[in-house]
Amino acid sequence: MGTHAGRVDRPSPWPWLVPVAALVAGALFASSVRASQGEDLRADYTRLPDLIREQTRVNAARAAEADRLRSEVEEATAALAPGDLTTQKLERQSAEIAAAAGRTAVRGPALQVSLEDAPLPGGEVPPGADPDDFVIHQQDVEAVVNALWAGGAEAMMIQDQRVVSTSAVRCVGNTLILQGRVYSPPYRITAIGDVDRMRSNLRADRDVDLIRQYAIAFGLGYDVEDKGEQTFPAYAGSITPSKAEVAGS
Repeated sequence: MGTHAGRVDRPSPWPWLVPVAALVAGALFASSVRASQGEDLRADYTRLPDLIREQTRVNAARAAEADRLRSEVEEATAALAPGDLTTQKLERQSAEIAAAAGRTAVRGPALQVSLEDAPLPGGEVPPGADPDDFVIHQQDVEAVVNALWAGGAEAMMIQDQRVVSTSAVRCVGNTLILQGRVYSPPYRITAIGDVDRMRSNLRADRDVDLIRQYAIAFGLGYDVEDKGEQTFPAYAGSITPSKAEVAGS
């Protein structure tokens, strides 16, 4: 902010403005006389509607011509820039495979498989028994996932995460690691698709049948349940592989 340094007397501008205004008025009067050439300027006002209508027609014609020229420019640009057309084609292909890549939300009838470790009285494995027989393993989760995909699953969730082509299930002890997050049993695999077909494929799959046998023999939890209409969110993580190997190397 500025500071005040006492009162400042400013002279009035009116002594200068009066002669200036007189000069401007005189100039305008002389210009009006020359422009009218002795005719009444107000006569042009009667022609104003006609002038507006005429200019409107001119503007419309010019706008149409501009649109035509713009279309020609766009066509010529597309013909001279095949890279742009290639990009557009790739974008269309990307949109078509977005659902398969898990990049879009999916809604439909769902089937859920729950897997759980066997309950142990007192938390102790019976004498002489193998502790591995009483817990769900990585291959058990993978068997259910593969059977559901083979049964026509269109989208899948494990726990609260969308499963995509790069998803990998890892088990460490009695916990499951999926896409950097750790889960404890029960493990829930939910798939959207033809529920009857997926259920039938679970019954026919040999690896899943082995899980059912262990469920009977050792008390593992294996349950299949219709979940009605479900909505799966789009996968938000990266789908770029961080590691790859050549087959047979």
